[in-house]
Amino acid sequence: MKKLFSFALLVWLSFSMSACKREFLEVTPAGKLIATKTSDYDLLLNSLTLGNQFMTYTQAMGDEMAAIEPYYAGTTIQQQRSFQWADIIYEQNDDAPEITYPTKALYIYNIVIDEVLSSTGGSEVQKNTIQAEALGGRAWTYFQLINFFGKPYVAATAATDPGFPIIDKANVTLKSFSRASVKEVYDFIIKDLQAAIPHLSASPLHRFRMSRPTAEALLGKVYLSMGLYSEALPYLNAAMTDIINSSYPVRLYDYNVTFGSGGSFLPNSVIGPTLPNLYNYEESLYSRQTTGDWTSTSNALLLSPATMSLYGSSDLRRNFMKNTPYPSGTAFPLGMARRAGPFSPIIGMLVPDVYLMRAEVKARLNDLPGAKNDVESLRIKRMPASDAPVPAAIISDRISLVKFILDERIREFSALGYRWLDMRRLSVDSEFQSTVKSTHTLYTTGGTVSSTFTLRPERLTFKIPPKVLAENPGMQDNP
Repeated sequence: MKKLFSFALLVWLSFSMSACKREFLEVTPAGKLIATKTSDYDLLLNSLTLGNQFMTYTQAMGDEMAAIEPYYAGTTIQQQRSFQWADIIYEQNDDAPEITYPTKALYIYNIVIDEVLSSTGGSEVQKNTIQAEALGGRAWTYFQLINFFGKPYVAATAATDPGFPIIDKANVTLKSFSRASVKEVYDFIIKDLQAAIPHLSASPLHRFRMSRPTAEALLGKVYLSMGLYSEALPYLNAAMTDIINSSYPVRLYDYNVTFGSGGSFLPNSVIGPTLPNLYNYEESLYSRQTTGDWTSTSNALLLSPATMSLYGSSDLRRNFMKNTPYPSGTAFPLGMARRAGPFSPIIGMLVPDVYLMRAEVKARLNDLPGAKNDVESLRIKRMPASDAPVPAAIISDRISLVKFILDERIREFSALGYRWLDMRRLSVDSEFQSTVKSTHTLYTTGGTVSSTFTLRPERLTFKIPPKVLAENPGMQDNP
């Protein structure tokens, strides 16, 4: 491992924490927050700092996207660079949200993990549960970080591929950090989740807080990203069982009902369907959100012609797409559409993601009937029952069924940033790397090609922002 940065940024962030009660700051060193009661640590996990993880550029990096002039010209230089898969996204003095928001969260999680077991006024069960929630939250945060700054997981090279520093202490005086390998970061994530799961509630207490089905689903997702499908399946099975048995409302919405006469997602306006707020959205297992730079009122990025061709005419997910600009105008060319909702994409953990991850894992492990059942369980909630079955020509072929499920993931999560994670893991998958497209197209309003941009394998990993490099001269950048 090579010595990295002093993380001056992390120190600065720690001074800005405002989630604690005022008395936490009494007779304590400036920049250090101290809780004493178990209830204080519980409250720390309600901080909006944890829920608002404004990391938006992966939405533009998905291969399901296209862009259109003149709207594209009106976006920020960082937004344009992200769509172009450029080497450098940030200017010298830009703060990168892919670092600032996660490290704010890590500071809080580490305080709770380190100190809650010695707090006062709570039972051992309460203390262990609160610590487990923080461990799960830290694992989720590191899964985001490693998918920005580490190469896609390849077993043969993960032990030497540079990842991200493991920050496991809330100590603002630390001056030296080492960049852990990709393998070390994944091992750290897995260890946190395995330690957390036994102490978490089987039913979510609130979708803002970590629960056992969330941690199980996340661990399944981690193993899926590593290509360890047999290891992923038991955790996805356990997550599904906990979701089905949950006393807290976590479920798939039936779009046949929510978009039907008098449905709860109506009216469907120019800015998209009428959706519940983040904390009442019943498909959310774990409510973490980012800003919708490209949804609702944005016309700059569109679902490409190839993406729109994936949707059948009766697919009710089309209700989230608008084929005309906001607030009005001539229809976009080539059948393209803008994503009109949700305004703030949920990037935590979603119930449909669990269905589709398990379907993919089952298909990869040659449980084709089980995979078919899982993907159809989702599809029947997204379109009329007559159109939900997987085509007969696909269900008996493992490769075709996996590809169908990967397309279903695009249909379900298009323009929300999920495709970026899939592109990374599929890019190093010898069976399915051909499913990753490497061209972004910028169109004119007439539908002709204005420019194209090519994805190089190196840009499946973010370079380190120049500001962080300048503040930490010993830091190793990504190529």
